[in-house]
Amino acid sequence: MDEKTNWQSLEKNGPITEYNEPFIEQRADPFVCKAADGTYYFTASYPAYDRILLRSSKTLNGLKNAKERQIWVKHEHGLMSCHIWAPELHFVYGKWYIYFAAGEAEDVWKIRPYVLECDGDPMTGEWSELGPMKGCDDDPFSFTDFSLDATIFEHKGDYYYVWAQKASNISNLYIAKMAAPNKLATVMEMITTPDYDWERILFWVNEGPAVLKHGGKIWLTFSASGTGSCYCCLLYTSPSPRDA
Repeated sequence: MDEKTNWQSLEKNGPITEYNEPFIEQRADPFVCKAADGTYYFTASYPAYDRILLRSSKTLNGLKNAKERQIWVKHEHGLMSCHIWAPELHFVYGKWYIYFAAGEAEDVWKIRPYVLECDGDPMTGEWSELGPMKGCDDDPFSFTDFSLDATIFEHKGDYYYVWAQKASNISNLYIAKMAAPNKLATVMEMITTPDYDWERILFWVNEGPAVLKHGGKIWLTFSASGTGSCYCCLLYTSPSPRDA
């Protein structure tokens, strides 16, 4: 679908306003973060699902037309060679990291989480591969099946990793404390599963977690059901993350 078609589709549902005007087109799984110096960063899934791009701006609106930097390209085969999905940029452990999901050219649905590390500024520094995200030593289940949409948040000095993973063909959300940028410290714990009918349309799915902290609580948004018109977003909250 080209840009003109996108605009025509929107206009059929009413006039274009500041609230429904497309922000950045052709970028699924969008992620925005704000650095300590006030810089905004944007990354998302690229339509060809074969690379990771990053853009930055001193203002949120400036991201729309900011120049993109290609920081990484998929492998030709083996790990990280297909379906490069849902990258997120996080500053943890004193460095910038990108967390993303990928499959293999030889097994395109073997989706697992991976990590890239930057040696400095995300827009000018060198990015290197840390490889697959690793479970803790006592956990035989983390990342053993279809796993994606990882996000990270900090609470009381500890970092927590939240992601979607299939179990018996059902996509649930799990959480674990982190030991390092590419390793978990605790056994995974399930925090949500598709309990309701509206989470089970086409597929039984909870995925796409995103964390907000406000008013002394941690809020978790996530998506449910198949990725069509039935796709929906909901909000979950807890006073604090459970200790694994």
